[in-house]
Amino acid sequence: MRRTVATHLTADLAGPATAIFSIAAAADYDLKSESLEIRADDQPIQAAEIVAPDGTRLHRVRCSGGHLALDYQAVVEGQALSAPAEEIDLITYLRPSRYCESDTLGPTAASEFGNLKGVPLLQSVSEWVAEKIVYVPGSSRPTDGAVATLLARQGVCRDFAHLCIALLRSLNVPARLAAVYAPGLMPMEFHAVAEAYVDEAWHVVDATKLAPRYSLLRVATGRDAADTAFLTNNGATLTLGELEVTAVVDDFATESDTSELVELR
Repeated sequence: MRRTVATHLTADLAGPATAIFSIAAAADYDLKSESLEIRADDQPIQAAEIVAPDGTRLHRVRCSGGHLALDYQAVVEGQALSAPAEEIDLITYLRPSRYCESDTLGPTAASEFGNLKGVPLLQSVSEWVAEKIVYVPGSSRPTDGAVATLLARQGVCRDFAHLCIALLRSLNVPARLAAVYAPGLMPMEFHAVAEAYVDEAWHVVDATKLAPRYSLLRVATGRDAADTAFLTNNGATLTLGELEVTAVVDDFATESDTSELVELR
């Protein structure tokens, strides 16, 4: 499998700030080529790369303000190894988090899925969220979590993922969020999916069903969207301008069986 991904974005900073980008393919992929160019007022600036223990690659730049522009491109050959599961992961990803209020949703999860375990639980949670929540672009606020999504009955990909994660954690299944490039996604954007730890492996749970899971390319991994934002700024106000994301795969096919277990590789 050969996947080609790219991001172009621009932003304006009102003054001195530190910008942290999470747009690069995760550390475990075989990169055939990769380029990253960041410019401040048309002048190249160097980014410091910081790699998290889970393989998320962050690129940090410091600048005095003005117009920022980023261009990233990568070609990935083959698949990464199966994602490891450290003991600390199986603890961290069972706990409630900012956007995944598994403690609040415990009674709902028990009522709907209390008699299920393992793979049937994953499938039932995914189908239930797909049935209850309508995908509506722009319908949710950046501060909305799983509870707000369930009450509103609508959201975008991160909202679907947060609700799946919260329900699974409520039933003692470690679950986390992965930000990904998603070949086949329409309209094209960064995508968010859940991963659940079942049968000693992390498996993708994507209730949106908007992109084939087998071709997803991991960018960042975390408890929820608070850990996986594609852009974070510290300091002056940042206003996002352009955002263009592309992701293609050389062996594209629609996904015929959404109940099959798929690892994010």
